[in-house]
Amino acid sequence: MAATDRNPPRTKSIVTRNSGTSVSSVERAMRVLRVMSEGANARLTDIATAADLDKATALRLLEMMVRDGFVMRDAATKQFTLGPELMVLGAAALRRFDPRPIVRPSLMRLVGQFEDSAVLSLPSGIESLCIDVEEGTYPIRANYLRVGSRRPLGVGAGSLALLAWLPDAEREAAIDILLGQLQRYPLITAGLLRERIAEARTKGYAVLLDVVVERMGGIGVPILDSQGRPIAAISIAALNDRILSREAAMGQSLMHEAMQCQVRWTEATRPAGRTAHRVGASK
Repeated sequence: MAATDRNPPRTKSIVTRNSGTSVSSVERAMRVLRVMSEGANARLTDIATAADLDKATALRLLEMMVRDGFVMRDAATKQFTLGPELMVLGAAALRRFDPRPIVRPSLMRLVGQFEDSAVLSLPSGIESLCIDVEEGTYPIRANYLRVGSRRPLGVGAGSLALLAWLPDAEREAAIDILLGQLQRYPLITAGLLRERIAEARTKGYAVLLDVVVERMGGIGVPILDSQGRPIAAISIAALNDRILSREAAMGQSLMHEAMQCQVRWTEATRPAGRTAHRVGASK
C-alpha cells in the first residue's frame, strides 16, 4: 500500500513566482524543462499550466526543443518527454557533481535496517530535488517521493534538513520567500519551520510529521561540504508511528551515514595534487 500527498498536484511550478514581471524566452523555456523534469507533465495543457504559460507559447517552445532534440513528442499520443540532448547535458553535469554513487550504499543500508524508503535530495534554489530513492520493503510506503520531484525547502524531512543547515541569513531570506509559495501546504507556517529548524539543529536531524501527507512523515539529515554548507540530504519516509517509535535509532543511523558520505565526498572531490602533497608530507 502506498501513501499519497494529502493535497492534489500543484497547478503551477514554484519557479513561476515572478510571472508578473517581464519574462524572457529563455526563462520560459527553462520553466518548461523544469516542470517536465518532474515526470507528471507530459501533455501540452499540463505543461503550459505548470509553467504558467499560454498553450500557444508553450507549444512554440516545445516545438523548438523537439527540433533540437531537447524534447521528444510521441506521434500517437501527442505527449512530450525529455529528449536525448538533455541526457548528454545531464551526463556532463553529473561528471562534475554526482553524489548518487557515494550515497547509494547508505540508502541501501538504511532500508535494510529500517525497511522504510530512503531518499537522496539536492538543493536547487529554494527547492529540494529528489535524485534517488531506495524503496522500502514495509507494506505501507510513500509514493509521493520519486526521482525528479521537487518541493519547496522545508516541505519534507530531507528538504527541511537542507533549509535548517543553511547559514542564518540565507535561511531567513529563504523562509521569507517560501511563505508566498506554501499555499499547497497550509499546515506549514513560518513559526512551524523555525520551531522544527531549532529542534533539528539541537538534535542533529530534522523530523517533520503529518503536515505534508496524512499519517506520514520523515526524518532527515544534511550532507555538508568542507565549508559546512548542505550539498545534499538523506532522509527516511515512513508512517508517523514508525518514526516516533524509532526516532533515536533512525537519527543516529542517518547521522552516521551522512558522516560517511561526507568523508567519501571529500575524498572524491579533493584535488589530486593536494592528495599527493599530503601523502608526501606524511613520510
